Amino acid sequence: MATRKSTQTRLLDAADELLFTDGVLATPVDAVLARAGVSPATLYRAYGSKDGLVAAALERRQRDWLAVWDRLADAADDDRSRLLSVFDALDHFRDRPHLARWCAFLGTAAEYAHAPPVVAAAIRQDTDAMRERLSAFAGPLAGARAAALAEQLLLIVSGDLAMRLRATTLTDSRAARSVAAAVIAAFEQDGVDSTPG
Repeated sequence: MATRKSTQTRLLDAADELLFTDGVLATPVDAVLARAGVSPATLYRAYGSKDGLVAAALERRQRDWLAVWDRLADAADDDRSRLLSVFDALDHFRDRPHLARWCAFLGTAAEYAHAPPVVAAAIRQDTDAMRERLSAFAGPLAGARAAALAEQLLLIVSGDLAMRLRATTLTDSRAARSVAAAVIAAFEQDGVDSTPG
């Protein structure tokens, strides 16, 4: 018997609220079930396991995040703004209610020495999607070196997300955006890869 969409949504909402705030490993599945108001059998019928639920919650979060980024990238005035729109998207996504203190993907990856395959695949999917988009948006500015620029921007984005745990007063991505703008300018102005070594 298939699980109703409303039940799946309750499970995903509970997972999003608890697992990505209190931690995947620190949160017992019973707490998620109680928050969602469903039985263990419902969880296992819908997602197979706690790991399956974690992966599904990450995949839903990625779809939501990409929709925010798409909207802001589409509204950008030029290629440079489109590339930097990732930081606007981070700030807009972060402002939504009931979200984790920081990136659910980084948080989940940090919890596991060896993530279960279904969870590792969801994390990798997010990283790959971000890398591919940054590379595509970097193309008009960096040409054949778009992938190198994207890799540097991915590092800046990840650092900005990680700083949410260290700097509780950090309210937006202005500092990260400024660093990213300097890196982009280095590619635009003289074509010299700013990667050390």
